[in-house]
Amino acid sequence: MTTTSTSRRIRTEIPGPRSKSLAEAKNQYVTKSVNPATPMYIESASGSILTDVDGNEFLDFASGIGVTSLGHVNEQAIAAAIEQTKRVTHTLFSVSPYESYVEVSRRLTELTPGDFAKKSALSSTGAEAIENAVKIARSYTRRNGIAVVDHGYHGRTNLTLGLNYKAQPYSAGVGPRPGEIYRAINSYPFLDQLDGVEAARRAIAYLEKVSGAENLACLVIEPIQGEGGVIIPAEGYLTTLQDWARDNGIVTIADEIQTGLGRTGTMFASEHFGFVPDLVVTAKAIGAGFPLSAVTGRVEIMDAIPAGGLSGTFSGNPVACAAALEIFDQLQAPGTLERAVKVGQRIQGGLRELQQRHSVIGDVRGLGGLHGVELVDADGKPNAAAFRQVSRAAYERGLLVLPGGSDGHVLRLLPAINISDDLIDEAMEILEEAFKTLG
Repeated sequence: MTTTSTSRRIRTEIPGPRSKSLAEAKNQYVTKSVNPATPMYIESASGSILTDVDGNEFLDFASGIGVTSLGHVNEQAIAAAIEQTKRVTHTLFSVSPYESYVEVSRRLTELTPGDFAKKSALSSTGAEAIENAVKIARSYTRRNGIAVVDHGYHGRTNLTLGLNYKAQPYSAGVGPRPGEIYRAINSYPFLDQLDGVEAARRAIAYLEKVSGAENLACLVIEPIQGEGGVIIPAEGYLTTLQDWARDNGIVTIADEIQTGLGRTGTMFASEHFGFVPDLVVTAKAIGAGFPLSAVTGRVEIMDAIPAGGLSGTFSGNPVACAAALEIFDQLQAPGTLERAVKVGQRIQGGLRELQQRHSVIGDVRGLGGLHGVELVDADGKPNAAAFRQVSRAAYERGLLVLPGGSDGHVLRLLPAINISDDLIDEAMEILEEAFKTLG
């Protein structure tokens, strides 16, 4: 396992002078609709360290929202991609096919949950893959309805905007959302105190009433919600939904874009719950920073769309496929997933200690390299102001974290799953300092 032990070094105020200059240029030339969450501009990265244009270094507990799960500038993946660029960078598989597309698909068949026969379709982004999965399910079932759950996030294309729980900032003011989407209440143990079976039955009763099971083509669900606030469903929730969907001819689609490929200590988060979806959507970590995504699932479902119905100009690009094959090798190497579990245990321990000292922390939850810290006020309500202050204090001290939760009140941590213990401990020290700024 390759880790990094480099410590943070903050040399200027944050943002530094060069970052400020670039921010001014950004405001002049880049639409305000593209809005960076932090003010520092990154020049280089290695392992779990980001270096900005002013020479400041940051512990990266965002990983490009889960993309660089095995560290920035992963040497083996980069080498594989560079070697591929020397041979061919593009033909489009649906015009002139190549072996690496087939091999990525074969590996996904082995890695995704379920021992049934599977096939894959590759694409470029997670949102594109979600749309492909829904199209496949609709074609297979000859139904239109789509079921999702509260607090979910699935992308920023037209269909996925309709699947998302929050309108702001994604879909407000951009026209009507697509129809035939039905949203049920998710399992949220910190808030609802329900066991998983009870929470699932509540969701099922609602969907049967507002849609009718016979109208639903698919259920699209994140096994663990990421942007929704690292919500881990209660035991029995996903399997009860799966049984109901199977009994009613509804295709289950697991959005594993953020949680897949080792992020939670198993190859896919679905495995924690005994959840075996019909289709699995993969993106982010699959390409080590090169755009690649996939839908993988049961053969009879995947073959429902006629020949030529799925593809895109950059779908399954050979350079991204080369990187992906190296990432698969690393994830399957002895010790990789075990290290992700230990990373999660160390982070969990550190966060639990913080919770004992800071009453603003209402809940700590997570697995592997995916954790959420739910911040609440004195009445137990979402405390978005606390998140804003803590996250700012963290990056000013050299730690990059992410927001989560439908109210923007969950501090979300997505470090590389091979990060060193020293850097985890350093991150906890910075968070301690950041929480102290709340008074």
